[in-house]
Amino acid sequence: MPLFQNELRGFSAEELTRDCGWWTGDPDGDPWYWRERLARSGEVAYGKFFHGKAGFVSLDWLPRFANYRRDGYDFDARWEDGLASVREKKILDCFALQPEWIGMQLKRQAGFGGEGERNFHGVLTQLQMQTYLVIRDFRCKTGRRGQPYGMPVAVYARPEDLWGYDRVTAAYAEDPAASREAIWTQVGRFFPEAEETQLRRLL
Repeated sequence: MPLFQNELRGFSAEELTRDCGWWTGDPDGDPWYWRERLARSGEVAYGKFFHGKAGFVSLDWLPRFANYRRDGYDFDARWEDGLASVREKKILDCFALQPEWIGMQLKRQAGFGGEGERNFHGVLTQLQMQTYLVIRDFRCKTGRRGQPYGMPVAVYARPEDLWGYDRVTAAYAEDPAASREAIWTQVGRFFPEAEETQLRRLL
């Protein structure tokens, strides 16, 4: 489910919650905080999965989602076949050093900004769209003395590090096109009026 309203009417958390409930600062009643709690819970995958926009994928559907979006490729195999960019590899290589990264720390470690690589957020979004990365938490930055400050920022991880390789890749034996059709059929059960062009663009 996407977090915000999109071209498929009714298919978002935004449309299923009260307008007055957003951005209130109430962690119990505000959906903006729910996304933090859900990402942190490990009970769903959260990230920019829907046309580059944020949303949720249940763990039951994550294997098919990953198989479809990755076209059956682990990232290393995608790189070896020349299908991944150098910038994508620089980001994912950081996760061999530690299992999770706050966005700005990841940007520096991967060599983006300044005289380095460009379009960090675009590449990060692409890796989420391919399900190689998810947002696993939101945390405040810390000062020199360890005190938190500012708004919570996204923490990224590989889904395999959160839920295990076997679980994430459980649908790899299925043709990616079959995974796509299963996902489209599932959404179509709840939105039978959805047109193929809408599903293709969003999913």
